[in-house]
Amino acid sequence: MAIKYTEEQLNSFDKVVLVQLLLANQEQLASIDQKLQLVLEQLATANHKRYGRSSEKLDIDQQIAFKEVDDQIVFFNEAEAVANLGEIDVEDEDTVKSKPTKRKGKREEDLKGLPIVKIEHTMSEEELRKEFGGSAWKQLPDEVYKRYKFTPSKVEVEEHHVAVYASKKDDHIIKAKHPGYLLRNSLVSPSLEAAIINGKYVNAVPLYRLEKEFERYNLNISRQDMANWTIQCADRYLAILYDYLHERIYDYHVLQADETPVLVNKDGRTAGSKSYMWVYRTGRMYQDKQIVLYDYQQTRNTSHPREFLKNFKGVCVTDGYQVYHTLDKERDDLTIAGCWAHARRRYDEAVKALPEKDQKSSLAYLALKQIQAIYREEKRLSELSPEERLKLRQVSVKPLVEAYFVWVKEHIGKVLSKSKTWSGFNYSINQEKYLKAFLDDGEVPMDNNAAEQSIRGFCIGKKNWVMIDTINGAKSSAIIYSIAETAKVNNLKPYNYFEYLLTEIPKHLDETDRSFCEDLLPWSPKLPAECRK
Repeated sequence: MAIKYTEEQLNSFDKVVLVQLLLANQEQLASIDQKLQLVLEQLATANHKRYGRSSEKLDIDQQIAFKEVDDQIVFFNEAEAVANLGEIDVEDEDTVKSKPTKRKGKREEDLKGLPIVKIEHTMSEEELRKEFGGSAWKQLPDEVYKRYKFTPSKVEVEEHHVAVYASKKDDHIIKAKHPGYLLRNSLVSPSLEAAIINGKYVNAVPLYRLEKEFERYNLNISRQDMANWTIQCADRYLAILYDYLHERIYDYHVLQADETPVLVNKDGRTAGSKSYMWVYRTGRMYQDKQIVLYDYQQTRNTSHPREFLKNFKGVCVTDGYQVYHTLDKERDDLTIAGCWAHARRRYDEAVKALPEKDQKSSLAYLALKQIQAIYREEKRLSELSPEERLKLRQVSVKPLVEAYFVWVKEHIGKVLSKSKTWSGFNYSINQEKYLKAFLDDGEVPMDNNAAEQSIRGFCIGKKNWVMIDTINGAKSSAIIYSIAETAKVNNLKPYNYFEYLLTEIPKHLDETDRSFCEDLLPWSPKLPAECRK
């Protein structure tokens, strides 16, 4: 508790005591001021996350200046450079923009491949005579305009009549060839199950909403039936392709990983216990034949990526989560690379927490501009081969990275401890080894954005259906999300692809050789044309 002194007591103190009291008071005030600054920063950050726009975009036109000092590249002329930097460009999906200029030929491109139904609009002979009199007219070329026609979903019942034949001589009986059952004694078909999967796992529509939508088509299907069908189809059929993709993902040199929490209602633990959906995908540099795999686990510990990646040898790009670094220390054949998007995120939060007039003069803003310069140089190498990219990274990107870390270490002592800017500096210093890993491999991207984008569909769905009911439901969700996201990154139509898989896979259940899955991969030339966008 603070001690209060009267004026009479203060007048009785000698000079030494008064000086000591003043110094102690200054230290206390400085501590209070620091705590107040941290609280205000946290409040500003919370308000921005709740009410502000989420974009982290900055302009990319300004250049960052560096020079060599004692064999190190460092940033120089800070005040002048910051003063000349452009404004932060914040954008949002809901921002109203001016109507873009239409590109010539775009309409034809949009309509390409769509079936055309020709509709004639003519006048009768009687109408023409009334207009022109007698036969005093001639027909000119038609005026043609095009409009999209949309046909809502239509539900029919397929009634399969399978002919049965018997021999007159013995008990020999044979049936005509017919499609196999998807789920015996069930009304579900590949087309219906594909619609359910597309609704929930691609378009993030909860089953109870699908139930209501089906009711509008006079189709009485309960959400319980839909859930059971989906779990069984995932377990019996789609899991076969999932396992095949899991084996194939080990053929790649670079993977990217991320994870997100999810609630599973009946998992044998107390209510509210967090489970996790992990995602692993091939690196962003692979433009063709990409794979995205989800993996459901009840915890977030090291054992899960250790098991999933046990047969993988190469580079895995991740955020700064420690479990990945543990794997890096355990294995010589696995390298962990860091994410520059996570490094810059703390600076972005620091800048947005400041008053607008102070943003461009802050160290956080300057850190953002230096990272932006690294991104700009990296972007110029995006179309090159891995070998060419690696070579040019050493020339144009590596000096900027080295300069950034020199600058961060020089300035970390100049900012308030535990502040957002300090957090950004501290994160970069702790992650230096992993953030530099991309410099040594032309196939490694400098951030983990591709993995975050691949897990976004699950996060959007999670906001709508809130939780998964059972562990079986969570595991089937992992399988289905894997195939859905893999289809999307390979430019397939998810609905058509799922319908095709649920038609073809049941034909091969009795085969021990799973090589038939090769023809079902998203890049297989044997896929039907309607599966492709």
